[in-house]
Amino acid sequence: MAHAIWKGAISFGLVHIPVELFSAVTDNALDLTMLDKHDFSPIGFRRYNKASGKEVKWEDIVKGYEYKPDEYVVLSDEDLKQANVKATQTIDIQSFVDASEVPLTFYEQPYFLVPDRGGDKVYALLRETLRKADKVAIAEIVIRTKQHLCALLTIDDAIVLNTLRYSDEIRDTGELKLPAKSAKTAGVSDKEITMAMSLVDGMTEAWNPAQYHDTYHEDVLALVKKKVKARQTKTITMPEAEKEEKPRSAQVYDLVGLLQQSLGKKPTPKIAPKSTAKAASDKEGKPVSIRKKSTSVVSKSKAKPVAKTSKAAPAKAKATPPKQRRSA
Repeated sequence: MAHAIWKGAISFGLVHIPVELFSAVTDNALDLTMLDKHDFSPIGFRRYNKASGKEVKWEDIVKGYEYKPDEYVVLSDEDLKQANVKATQTIDIQSFVDASEVPLTFYEQPYFLVPDRGGDKVYALLRETLRKADKVAIAEIVIRTKQHLCALLTIDDAIVLNTLRYSDEIRDTGELKLPAKSAKTAGVSDKEITMAMSLVDGMTEAWNPAQYHDTYHEDVLALVKKKVKARQTKTITMPEAEKEEKPRSAQVYDLVGLLQQSLGKKPTPKIAPKSTAKAASDKEGKPVSIRKKSTSVVSKSKAKPVAKTSKAAPAKAKATPPKQRRSA
């Protein structure tokens, strides 16, 4: 059975709702033990007195605040509670806001709020009020030794308390190198946006969280079984030599072509004829660069013409279809 990590009440005007706080998530990270690579024995950690070097038992450990170098004020759990009894026992609702006004970057850790004895009706009242108003309640709560800003919202039949980060904990995006805010200034065309929207529409489906799971966790466990079966439990796999690859940023991508392929359409190759490139160069007074892919196609068609002709090909002749170029 889940263990409540906090007990108190939600303060809603003059109404108090007795509640218990339960963690809403579980950590499924791999539980790996640290070993000594010389004999593969587990590494242990001990709590010891830094002055005497002797190990200290849990029941002999107290908390202290260092108010000056090597001088501490001992603070028991009762001291921390008495510092502000109301703050440690109450989820104090400050205001109600539209959920869309709270950026996702502020949300931190979710918890389930469960009504304590005698609190079912007032719990249901707050839940239905939040649901019908389509609002979230902004409140404050002290968990252990830290005060958190939090949001109360409804999910199914539960009220969820999600701790929020304070505004000074969110970094300013001005520190980051991001594309221009305007799509036009960022070099994104209306055609590209329209095609991307079509791709989004085609991939839109109902939210079904059960279809997603941690495949990496499964892959690591499969590797563990494989090493056990091969009797390689004490074999340390060394990293492979990294292959030199061109940075992706140095490659030129046809964004429209990629979108067309994503939509299941075959992109049409575009080859700039010499005359067109020359005309553009003369008109703008600077050379026009042609993609490497297009240049290689032109040179290939020159080296191995598909069919002989008695007349010179016109300057604006269409490019040879891809199938004929491959057969050449």
